[in-house]
Amino acid sequence: MANWSDPRATASPQPGTLGRESVAQDAGLRSYMLSVYNYMTSGVLLTGIVALLFANSEFGRNILINGGVLRYLIMFAPLAFVMVLSFGINRLSTGTAQALFWAFAVVMGLSLSSIFLVFTGQSIATTFFATAAAFASLSLWGYTTKKDLSGFGTFLVMGLFGLLIAMLINIFVQSTAFQMAISFIGVLLFAGLTAYDTQRIKSMYYYVQGSDMLGKTAIMGALSLYLDFVNMFTFLLNFMGNRE
Repeated sequence: MANWSDPRATASPQPGTLGRESVAQDAGLRSYMLSVYNYMTSGVLLTGIVALLFANSEFGRNILINGGVLRYLIMFAPLAFVMVLSFGINRLSTGTAQALFWAFAVVMGLSLSSIFLVFTGQSIATTFFATAAAFASLSLWGYTTKKDLSGFGTFLVMGLFGLLIAMLINIFVQSTAFQMAISFIGVLLFAGLTAYDTQRIKSMYYYVQGSDMLGKTAIMGALSLYLDFVNMFTFLLNFMGNRE
């Protein structure tokens, strides 16, 4: 468990060391954030490749169309990985957390593969690059802004719970207009979460630097940004996607 009370915050630096410590800390932060983005980007690419291959295979198409229970198992399996990583990260080794992250990316690819049966490949590609551009801009702003975004965290989480309830209601209502409203709100929520999570991940570095939690925190940060990206992409696809 990370020590949330950083003793270096109250230590008196020796003359001439403050500048060197600041430079070293900046270099450490850049390395940490690069690790987070590398995990996240690699995970998204792995998910996309798995989704494309599975959707274009005869075995995969048969499961997606006539899979029955197996289809629903694939759809909801990613939730199990998220829960294990979220609630068990303190007990997992860094290597195990890495393996679970990559396994999650693969399973998520299987879960998302059905979009290739619903939307055209061109609209999926267009939406993906639009999402990537928006995500990069929002994450950069979250990383560089001096504004404290922590106050938005509660609002965004409450909005997320409201969104989940609305999605459950629409399973029974089956309203196209309601679905479009949900997608619009979903894009806005995950846009906000992208900036918020980036700043939170950046701030987390100062608590875990030098501890054995650094590697695991980078993986969890990548998971947060991965989920922000994928959810923003899927909600945006409902607006920009052309159906088969």
